[in-house]
Amino acid sequence: MGNSTILTVIWVEQSLHEPMYIFLSMLVVSDLGLCATTLPTMFKLYLFNVREIDFDACLAQMSFIHIFSMIESGILLSMAFDRYIAISNPRRYTAILNSSTIVKISVGFVFQAIINLIPAPVLIKHLKFCEANVLSHPYCLHPDIIKLSCSDHHINSFLGLTVIIITFGVDSVLILFSYVKILTTVVGIASQEE
Repeated sequence: MGNSTILTVIWVEQSLHEPMYIFLSMLVVSDLGLCATTLPTMFKLYLFNVREIDFDACLAQMSFIHIFSMIESGILLSMAFDRYIAISNPRRYTAILNSSTIVKISVGFVFQAIINLIPAPVLIKHLKFCEANVLSHPYCLHPDIIKLSCSDHHINSFLGLTVIIITFGVDSVLILFSYVKILTTVVGIASQEE
């Protein structure tokens, strides 16, 4: 309800149609997508005690969970970049982050998330599963699925680690760098005025 309220307010209020709020609404949509991905299996588990999920459905759920998580990471990076531009170059803020740029950034991190995740389900399909397969969560995640394999899953583990480093690791470093630049810009402005 909170995410839906935020999305509705941003949609209705014309003064909130600025890059910062557009990125916030994208973060809300991504969060809603993540919830919509996990909610069906959690409802089946907790309301009807259904403890099984089809293998292909599990792979699809895993893909969507990880794609939405990577998209959220990209949006948070975009929001940090947005704040840096707004503070360091306020006069050109709307020229730099116009609608076209925001669309390109959005398409970029969605495309990156999808491309990064394509090999995971393909490689998991080639694994062999021998024993009873019980996940540690009520939804499917890449590490849980590959741990259940009785065949060699080193490539899958390496792929998972690589994707985490490429997306979350690099995004985290760039977000930190952005906030360091914001801090130095604010300190520089204060020093010049003094």
